Amino acid sequence: MIIGENDVVFWDRLVIDFLSTSYNLNFIDLFTTFASFSLSPIFNKMSDTKNFHDEKKPHPTEKTRLHPKNRHRERYDFRLLTKALPALSDFVTPNRYGDESIDFADPKAVRALNAALLMHYYDITQWQIPDGYLCPPIPGRADYIHHIATLLSQKNFGKIPSGDKVKVLDVGIGANCIYPIIGIKEYAWHFVGSDIDPLAVSSAQNIIDQNEVLKDKIELRLQSNATNIFKNIIKKDEFIDFTICNPPFHATIEDAKSGTNRKLKNLKNIKSPTPVLNFGGQESELIYEGGEEQFVQYMIYESKLFESQVCWFSTLISKQSNLRRAEISLNKTGATEIKIIPMGQGNKTSRILAWTFLKPHQQKEWSTKRF
Repeated sequence: MIIGENDVVFWDRLVIDFLSTSYNLNFIDLFTTFASFSLSPIFNKMSDTKNFHDEKKPHPTEKTRLHPKNRHRERYDFRLLTKALPALSDFVTPNRYGDESIDFADPKAVRALNAALLMHYYDITQWQIPDGYLCPPIPGRADYIHHIATLLSQKNFGKIPSGDKVKVLDVGIGANCIYPIIGIKEYAWHFVGSDIDPLAVSSAQNIIDQNEVLKDKIELRLQSNATNIFKNIIKKDEFIDFTICNPPFHATIEDAKSGTNRKLKNLKNIKSPTPVLNFGGQESELIYEGGEEQFVQYMIYESKLFESQVCWFSTLISKQSNLRRAEISLNKTGATEIKIIPMGQGNKTSRILAWTFLKPHQQKEWSTKRF
């Protein structure tokens, strides 16, 4: 049998299609393979998917995109974590490279990992949340806290203010109570946590009651009007040093499912018609009419009403495209200073949007009086 040049091109294309779809190989893998091997060895290599696909890559010793003060810049030490929480060992298995890991597509495994991290690093001995509620990645939450601390230090002669004289409002504290846990451990701040979901507030209160390190350091407030953010929460004559928020960023349940399928595809290369959220999340935690953009717009509008009672407002922004409109709205409402703080974890990039209505001399007076 004689194979002509056109036939070789045909088989080349066939092999590329087969490798890229069946073995999820990227262009670099394909290019390297075709540059190094003839067509025959490629077919031989296809029969050995372990060597071809699972070649171990060196891991960085440090996650340099995380804040320098973040306790989670190194890879998870499952020996220490399973010692802190033996139940985690049920979920720890070698990954395809032979490293200890968990199945991050499994909500139970993710919840056990969070509980172990909180126990080992943050002195939390009891941490349970209701099924289906948001179980957020702790390194990213810690980054938010540390970046805000750095921002406060810039307005406090380079020193991070600490102690319970610093009051933080966590908008949408959720059932997990993660932000206050980290802020209390790292800086001993005092927290106010708001939420529209009574079950989430009840769960957060249970976590507080079961952990001595949290008692008398977190005050929970149920938002009775789901359309409000700061109204009905910030009291008359109350002063808040800064607010934090992880806003709902999906506009519909279909958007949320689509986002989950993208995560599952990245984690396990699977697609589910009824995806299970590996990090959980109730509708009130994930969905808002108009999505993240509209939620942030309303937050900006309401923040103006409390311009003299809050030193800094802030929120996470997951979509770069939402920043421009937010900046326009902040300029229209009279914000005197706007900060955009980039954050990164793995392949994910987000940012903190922070703003204040206080003039520079008022910020200094605020720091002098409160810190």
